[in-house]
Amino acid sequence: MNKSVVYTRTGDSGTTSLVGGKRVTKTDTRIESYGTIDELNAFVGLLMTEINEKEDLDFLHFIQHKLFTVGSYLATDKESAELKIESKVTSESIVRIEREIDRIDGTLPRMKNFVLPGGCRSAALSHVCRTVCRRAERQIYRLHEIATIEEPALIFVNRLSDYFFVLARKECIKNNGEEIIWDYSCT
Repeated sequence: MNKSVVYTRTGDSGTTSLVGGKRVTKTDTRIESYGTIDELNAFVGLLMTEINEKEDLDFLHFIQHKLFTVGSYLATDKESAELKIESKVTSESIVRIEREIDRIDGTLPRMKNFVLPGGCRSAALSHVCRTVCRRAERQIYRLHEIATIEEPALIFVNRLSDYFFVLARKECIKNNGEEIIWDYSCT
């Protein structure tokens, strides 16, 4: 059996290939965009080690697959290559996230104050996913300033950070009994 090649040496000079073959610097906005999505996916994997409800784990698996879709979409130079159907973000994916947000939020007490990240490991990891997701969104909007990014991809990442927020609240209440409320009078 042949082993797969892990290193190609083609990136040793500080460039890498997009889908379609175009070479760009490793600091290119497109690379930063899908690299941050990849980072988020790794954090989702870590979060999953702390989640024990099957329904939440199943949804997080869906998220991981969709993040790979988003990464593939962002890695495709549409001037050099045709976008594959597997790389499309659909409105159905957005609706699925919105339904999951509504499902979880429907189980939570009404928010009256700002909450701080933390309370338990799974809630803290959900907040890490939320903040990395927000950074990915900012990177994608930077890319959108110089390249066309379809609206569903932008909306998907925006909704995803909202999902991580409600999941963090759920996990904190489930494991800690209460959320950590921001003490705005703290000096």
